[in-house]
Amino acid sequence: MKGTTLQAINEARQSGRAIVRATDLETGEDQLIDPATDTSALGQAAAGAARADSSGPAQIEGRAWFLSVYNPPLELVIIGAVHIAQPLVTMAREAGYSVRIIDPRTAFATPARFPDVAISHDWPDEALAKSPLGPRSAVAFLSHDPKIDDPGLIAALKSDCFYIGTLGSKKTQAARNARLKAAGFDEATLAARIHGPIGLDIGARSPAEIAISILAEMTLVLRGKKGA
Repeated sequence: MKGTTLQAINEARQSGRAIVRATDLETGEDQLIDPATDTSALGQAAAGAARADSSGPAQIEGRAWFLSVYNPPLELVIIGAVHIAQPLVTMAREAGYSVRIIDPRTAFATPARFPDVAISHDWPDEALAKSPLGPRSAVAFLSHDPKIDDPGLIAALKSDCFYIGTLGSKKTQAARNARLKAAGFDEATLAARIHGPIGLDIGARSPAEIAISILAEMTLVLRGKKGA
């Protein structure tokens, strides 16, 4: 790999961007593709490979390519240090996510309850302004408190994070959507971006079961499929 190519890949990773190296299998020609902005046929194939975390051969417009995917790490941001968050932290880490928790309630978000987890006691909008969400970020809103959730939701909706999940009943979701509409978001955006009630409907009851349903839904969305 050429030095300039390696440098570009490292720079993309450091900035939290995915990048794909496309190699023409006949000529050996290399080119780097930004899957977030390249709309060509090759760019679309690169975007699919990046979303699936899958490097491999691809036949595109009569040419044989090998697509090498260089993705930044996955990230889960949990808003609300509630009981569900504890098993969700463990499961998400096993699935390859780095995890951070945001909750201004210092009695809930403690190192004793969440050892070795990055914890912020800022309000969610402030915390997300300091460390913005990226296309490899998922956000789970679990606080069930509009004062905490709503500012973070506005920040998440303005980002390009791949998953936004919100805890609460359908009645709670409707009230939340009404507040977000008043904040300037349209119904189509809310329906497309927000998964609520959070998690796949698997009949989950315990915090661990709910955490399983959340991680399963995140995986469906990450891999380019629609959740149930």
